[in-house]
Amino acid sequence: MSSADLVLLVLIVLSLAFDFTNGFHDAANAIASAVSTKALSLRGALVLAGIMNLAGALAGTGVAVTVAKGVISTPTHGVTVVIAAVLGAITWNLITWYFGLPSSSSHALIGGLVGAALASATTVQWGGVVEKVVLPMVISPAVGFILGYLVMTGMLWLFRSADAHRVSRGMRRAQILSAASLAFGHGLQDAQKSMGVIVLGLVITGRQTGFDVPFWVIALCALALAAGTYAGGLRIMRTLGRRIFPLTPPYGFAAEISASSVLYLTAFVFAAPISTTHVITSAIMGVGATRRRSAVRWAVAGNIVAGWVLTLPAAAAVAALTYALTRLF
Repeated sequence: MSSADLVLLVLIVLSLAFDFTNGFHDAANAIASAVSTKALSLRGALVLAGIMNLAGALAGTGVAVTVAKGVISTPTHGVTVVIAAVLGAITWNLITWYFGLPSSSSHALIGGLVGAALASATTVQWGGVVEKVVLPMVISPAVGFILGYLVMTGMLWLFRSADAHRVSRGMRRAQILSAASLAFGHGLQDAQKSMGVIVLGLVITGRQTGFDVPFWVIALCALALAAGTYAGGLRIMRTLGRRIFPLTPPYGFAAEISASSVLYLTAFVFAAPISTTHVITSAIMGVGATRRRSAVRWAVAGNIVAGWVLTLPAAAAVAALTYALTRLF
């Protein structure tokens, strides 16, 4: 095995490790509300999320192509730049997981790519970063919040005269479908980021000339994300399921359906790598705000938003430091 092959293999393994950490870091996104409302048992919810993550990961590659060619130019310093980016993202994922902070794995990876590129004097495609990352990062949570508020308002009006216990029982069953829908959207969005990184590595090493995603890359990333999701993320689940707003089945259903809609729209229509974490968190805030403003624990929400803001620069800094260290050896 040549040194180039070995470096590419390291990138592939690290990308799959990132997918795994993405899965257990973000498992709570899809199942926190369903578990907290007792619509699903924890183990059943994890199995469902793992299967639907796998299905979603196999459903498209538009976001992967955006990550592969729309964030940084092909690095002149080779695959080392991309490896440093992935290490930066993994490190930030582990830090935020440890503290139970639902930050964005997607933006950790994008931040890692930008940081490693800047450290290696590789051109950052700032137009693509702003259009495909920064703007969706700001807009998608706002849309999630508004849509969650509107969907919950509509449900409250629709069931205004219905028996509350019957509605709760029906919504608890419906949450199985909405949780599955959200997990599918998570797979559709998040598995594609690692696909894009591996494709970038293949292009850098001359293994392929275009940015099409080979099926073996799709399959490996899908399996890694699904395995990580099944491993679970209980720390973050407590934050999303209880600490922001104490969800009931109708509120959980409304939040999941709203977040799923945003994920599908951005993946299929705009091919933009948005954060599943940002969208479901803002949707939970939106549905909670329909009860009363004080029902949402805004202090907890503020800590989460701080994590969102820190993710891009923090992951970029770790990736830049990692690249600098690799140049010493």
